[in-house]
Amino acid sequence: MRMTRWVALGASLLVLLSACSTGGGSKPTVKIGSDGFYEAKLVAEIYAQALEANGYTVDRTAIGIGARKVSAPALESGQFDLKPEYIGSGLAYYAPGTQTGDPAANAAALQTVLTGKGGGITVLNYSPAADQNAFVVRKETADQFHLTKMSDLTAVAAQLKFGVATDCPTNPVCGAALKSAYGIDVSGATLLSACDAPMAQALLGKTIDVGELCSTQPDIAVNGWVVLQDDKQTQPADNIAPLVRNDLLAKLSATDKTAFEKLLNDISAALDTATLTDLGKQVSVDKKDIAVVAKAWLQSKGFVQGTPASS
Repeated sequence: MRMTRWVALGASLLVLLSACSTGGGSKPTVKIGSDGFYEAKLVAEIYAQALEANGYTVDRTAIGIGARKVSAPALESGQFDLKPEYIGSGLAYYAPGTQTGDPAANAAALQTVLTGKGGGITVLNYSPAADQNAFVVRKETADQFHLTKMSDLTAVAAQLKFGVATDCPTNPVCGAALKSAYGIDVSGATLLSACDAPMAQALLGKTIDVGELCSTQPDIAVNGWVVLQDDKQTQPADNIAPLVRNDLLAKLSATDKTAFEKLLNDISAALDTATLTDLGKQVSVDKKDIAVVAKAWLQSKGFVQGTPASS
């Protein structure tokens, strides 16, 4: 009889311990994705390493999965849980024409749209760091055709070779915006990876004369290129914010959820445009490994332990 009681008590303790371990302490694996260009992959890697330092297992399979037309449906379908998003362009993807130059308005409108997508997606705090689409020319091209703003292109567009992002013809803030605001038809343009080395190399090698880059892309300063002013204000405010599937957040305890969101929001707060440009230069110009650059920045801000190596 006494043995039976001990067995019963032992079984009860096992159940209690099991409940405590599964309900309170376990953290789900976080699947992180991103668009395909270096900056998006860098920010995704920053998220990944910060979460790992806080006890999460991270699946990086979807980092660099492709342009927004690939990454957005993948997030909605649950192929991954978390991605960095450029909120103005993200809003333009879902609700063309509603994007603005106000990041707070873009974030609020994007949240409204994403509440009904894929079971619900949360837009966390956006960063001060912003990276808009930028149309860039070599200095000699700017001098030859007297180009300082996008509207200057209208009269000479037929004499220039354009390079645009692969999704530009269907992207409302690219192909449609250029056509409606500036009368520029990019249907015959060279399609290249946006904000990435191939576009910069094509501009440097004179395969193209006008290239669609990102405003933080370090190649612009390194090569002394001219960013044409978007005088018709076609490009939205593209501050970066983490998008997180609600079903991932629902797997977290209340305490873990608060800490998870705070960690990502703190990272966003620490990223400004100058920092983003510098980190991007380390990756795209200095050819440092993305994981190494991400780790050094996280260490410098105290998000992960260790002291970054001196350069």
